[in-house]
Amino acid sequence: MTRLSPEAVWCMSEREFANLLATHTFVSKSKIVRFYAPSFMYYKTSHYCTSQNSFPTISLTGKGCALKCKHCGGKVLETMYPATTPESLFDLCVELKRNGALGCLISGGCLPDGSVPLGKFVSAVARVKSQLGLTVFVHTGIINFETAERLEKSGVDAALIDIIGSDETIKEIYNLNITVEDYENSLEALHKTGMAVVPHVIVGLHCGKLKGELKALEMISNYEPSALVVIAFMPIHGTEMVNVKPPKPMDITKVIATARLMFPQTPLVLGCMRPKGGHRAETDVLALKAGVNAIAFPSEEVIKFAEDQGYRLFFSSFCCSQIYSDIRSLKDPNIQT
Repeated sequence: MTRLSPEAVWCMSEREFANLLATHTFVSKSKIVRFYAPSFMYYKTSHYCTSQNSFPTISLTGKGCALKCKHCGGKVLETMYPATTPESLFDLCVELKRNGALGCLISGGCLPDGSVPLGKFVSAVARVKSQLGLTVFVHTGIINFETAERLEKSGVDAALIDIIGSDETIKEIYNLNITVEDYENSLEALHKTGMAVVPHVIVGLHCGKLKGELKALEMISNYEPSALVVIAFMPIHGTEMVNVKPPKPMDITKVIATARLMFPQTPLVLGCMRPKGGHRAETDVLALKAGVNAIAFPSEEVIKFAEDQGYRLFFSSFCCSQIYSDIRSLKDPNIQT
């Protein structure tokens, strides 16, 4: 078969792309898949159950966020542990470790410029790393080189950042007066530090439609990510977009397949944020066909499909961004298309 290009896949109709998935393999001969189920969401299947407090999320702003994005409205922050001072962050991490935590994801609401107020917490993060030995991922938002460099020196294991490829989406959904260039500058700043960087691409954030995802992937391709996570818009109760239809499973899969072609040696993950129920079951199976290395909170259907297809399965209670490190321990984990 002639080698596919990302552009060719992206331009396919849904019918053409469905036929491609049925005839073209995006997976490696080794057929290894990792499934992640961190403790910030309860998860139980016949194969695996969430370990309590193993990998929680922490908000540095509590429930506060200046942006009130249309898709979130601060609702996601309500599910996180609050830690709004450096002292409370360290004390919380001490308590979490005492209760069995292996690591944590530090996040929070945004300031009006799209950044997470990480600066004053860097010293506390350094203490968490040096004194507690927890694995620490930080969700940065817009970030400059000075803050990125301080995070790297603190010992943060990986920086996570959502990359938006549409100015309209940034303005209309994020309520943010910046451009895609600011996201690329943030990627560049993180990349320059040498720390592990795991960009996230959100499918269908623009009211459930594809808009800017390809641009986001193109920006990311300039900076050698340690791993790449694809997530998808899902309606959340109490938000302005609660009645918006999410992107189709096939649309999510097209982004994944395009990413697989653009990043043949990069660990690729279907992340935790995506619609549930039958939509998730369909998306998960399609994502595995499209070449993901890992899936967060996998459906029973994709676990069974993976078993039936002869995959080697690995389960973990870490955040799925841990794939950048975990994959090093596996034989021939990368995808060749």
